[in-house]
Amino acid sequence: MKKFIKAILIPIIIGGLVGILIAPNIDYNTLIKPTFSPPSYLFPIVWTILYLLMGVSYALIENISRKTKNIYYIQLTFNALWSILFFILKWRLISIIWIIILDILVITMIIQMYKQKKIAGLLQIPYLIWILFATYLNLFIYILN
Repeated sequence: MKKFIKAILIPIIIGGLVGILIAPNIDYNTLIKPTFSPPSYLFPIVWTILYLLMGVSYALIENISRKTKNIYYIQLTFNALWSILFFILKWRLISIIWIIILDILVITMIIQMYKQKKIAGLLQIPYLIWILFATYLNLFIYILN
């Protein structure tokens, strides 16, 4: 049980801290956005669910390999830093490159988790779909603004 609590709290705390850090700089509602852009209130709800699933997946793997552990924490770091690049620094072009790297890291993480415990990898599919959607948003926000 402790393993699950710790595994779930790590991404939720990191995401929460980043959310607090970027909150004064979020300009999402003032940007020209592409079709299918969700309302801003949806983002914290979705991210909380995704961070929860991230932690559950991590905790489900009994003897997590060093490779899986490394990719998990690297993608979590890239995830957190993307928000800083996009919202605080307003480096929209660099954030596109950054999120494409994140996409690759998450795919790699899913593959590694799936090899160790199928359900752990499958639980990350919503995360992959969401960040691919975020990649679309990032790209078109850059183009439109």
